[in-house]
Amino acid sequence: MKSYQLATFLTIVLTIYSAVNYYIFIRGWQALPGNTLIKSIYTIAFVCLFLSYILSRVIERFGLTELSVTLNWVGSFWLAAMLYFVLFLVFADLMRIFNHFFHFFPTFITSDWEKTKLVYLCVTFVLTLIIITGGFINDMNPRLKTLDITIDKTSKIKNLKILMASDIHIGAIIGYAKVEKLVESINAQKPDIVLFPGDILDEDVSLVRKRISGEPMKKLVSPLGVYAIPGNHEYIGGYDSASDYIESLGIKILRDKYILIGESFYLVGRDDRSRNQFSGQKRSSLEALITGIDKTLPVIMMDHQPFGLEEAVKAGVDLQLSGHTHHGQMWPFNYITQKIYEVSWGYLKKGNTQFYVSSGYGSWGPPVRTGNHPELMVLNIHFR
Repeated sequence: MKSYQLATFLTIVLTIYSAVNYYIFIRGWQALPGNTLIKSIYTIAFVCLFLSYILSRVIERFGLTELSVTLNWVGSFWLAAMLYFVLFLVFADLMRIFNHFFHFFPTFITSDWEKTKLVYLCVTFVLTLIIITGGFINDMNPRLKTLDITIDKTSKIKNLKILMASDIHIGAIIGYAKVEKLVESINAQKPDIVLFPGDILDEDVSLVRKRISGEPMKKLVSPLGVYAIPGNHEYIGGYDSASDYIESLGIKILRDKYILIGESFYLVGRDDRSRNQFSGQKRSSLEALITGIDKTLPVIMMDHQPFGLEEAVKAGVDLQLSGHTHHGQMWPFNYITQKIYEVSWGYLKKGNTQFYVSSGYGSWGPPVRTGNHPELMVLNIHFR
């Protein structure tokens, strides 16, 4: 990404972030009683929350790992809390506007507005805390899901057990303990092959190296190998350093490549569509990429972002595995991803091509999942 594009992007993000925080702050300030001490404590606490995520990214550049990670946790939870504070506050403001015209509020609400605002502030705080806590517990406990898929092609092997984990996002939030848990879960399933369809890393590779967060990956056991493709976050963090680190863990990256495995099926790995944005180089077209493939054999493809599914159908791909969407991660963003993607989460058959889009194993930003759950996928593939 060019410097002026990055500057523009950061300016827009910080402007929106600041505006949302101001809206939450001023509504909280208006609801608090006139006690100077209470409002002073509120202001100091709010400023600390507002700055926590920003400071974590700045301090990270100076190598102060533990401080930056701590601030990142605080800031990430605050990002989640912001969403639900805004939803509750917008709801309250809309109700007040409607009441101005239709006068439907009962007397116990309108008789003492100061008390009503304070009570609503307390209720909003408690409900948001419950939502964030539940979402964090959900995020920390990925579910193991199993899906049986039949590919109507002949292969030297009759069945194939794939273990798929997308969007792990190893970084400041997803650390050694969760990666170790992932590896233990994968090995317990005794898969034939392990596939990571993008975003193994979050962003900063140096932080992951320093905290040796990815080391448990070296213990993966898979007879047919462990393969990955780049995701957009591998490019955000710098593709060269990201790919070097991933391959040092014993994971083979397929970047616009295919490989014939056991003379039984083809595994195709597409580069991420964000390559052009970050490097100015376009990824190969699927048609060009699979030239030379014997399509009488099964063709399984990883493509991080599930855009343009028709391209896979036309190319004769039998199964495409994707991630990226997180199915919105936090409600109500799932409604947005459902509009953007033909399939935001789950299974789809389109023509003779089957698709599975995972909600992901890890999380981006807040370690909070509401409206969906993180998952580890076992795909039992049956050939003719």
